[in-house]
Amino acid sequence: MKRMFRMGGIAVLVAATTGLGGCVIADVEGVEAAYKPDVEYYSAPTIAGMDLPFSKAVRVGDTIYLSGELGIDPATNTFAPGGTGPQTTQIFKNIEATLDEFGADLSDVVKCSVFLGDMQNYGEMNAAYDAALPDPKPARSTFGAGGLALGAELEIECLAIQP
Repeated sequence: MKRMFRMGGIAVLVAATTGLGGCVIADVEGVEAAYKPDVEYYSAPTIAGMDLPFSKAVRVGDTIYLSGELGIDPATNTFAPGGTGPQTTQIFKNIEATLDEFGADLSDVVKCSVFLGDMQNYGEMNAAYDAALPDPKPARSTFGAGGLALGAELEIECLAIQP
């Protein structure tokens, strides 16, 4: 008898939940239709003589998604000389310029992903990364990559929140 009560109670609970779920879905659909976040695109200038088929950054609401950045100096259209450390420094100068287009800065960065062409250069990248970003530092992941665009030493992409 007790087992039958549990089964009956579960059936009633499932029926009640299913009924409420339909109401919640209807309400969410109404909210989704009314809410369309502002989306802004920042197109990349020509890099290293190439027109690239992606946006340099996209802002959706308060979030700025930055494409992967290479250590190319826009004044010369070549990689910053000296390897991983100087390329890391140049990357953050480039990211800072992109963030400025949205009225943001490096203190708004909350997450970075670093792609290193050679993990033996981790220390050099880490020192330049530390020097480039203000405290508190954003969350970060670092990956070894078997090959990067244009023969870069590294590539860094970031996510920023601008309240």
